[in-house]
Amino acid sequence: MADILHRVGVKGVAPSKVYEALTTVDGLAGWWTEKTTGDGGAGGRLEFRFPPVGGFDMEVIETRPAERVTWRVVDGPEEWIGTTIDWRLHQDGDYTIILFEHQGWKEPVEFMSHCSTKWATFLLSLKQLVETGAGAPAPNDVQVSNWH
Repeated sequence: MADILHRVGVKGVAPSKVYEALTTVDGLAGWWTEKTTGDGGAGGRLEFRFPPVGGFDMEVIETRPAERVTWRVVDGPEEWIGTTIDWRLHQDGDYTIILFEHQGWKEPVEFMSHCSTKWATFLLSLKQLVETGAGAPAPNDVQVSNWH
């Protein structure tokens, strides 16, 4: 198994504000993709769609306010199905630290490398959203390759 790991610090923002951006449709649409629907609470299901076609469906398996959010991928690209996406949050001085893990990839294929880079751009979009009020969700995200 292989995992994607990232660490991002958000300055001057409480963990509760980051948590809100990870658990509400408006928050998620503000940094990941504008086409977000569903329920971000524990036991809920979130649907993320990316232009021109494609996307992911997540089952929300855990939420701990201002501390943790965990999703299981239930629909999307074959490599993603069954993986989990885990967000852990903690305060460190003036920063909220986001520890991100996309866990359970069967093998480190080229698509995983692409997704790792895209996750990094979207984590910076999340940081931008909570620090400034405006992120860069799809379709306005950074294009990193011919796969977008």
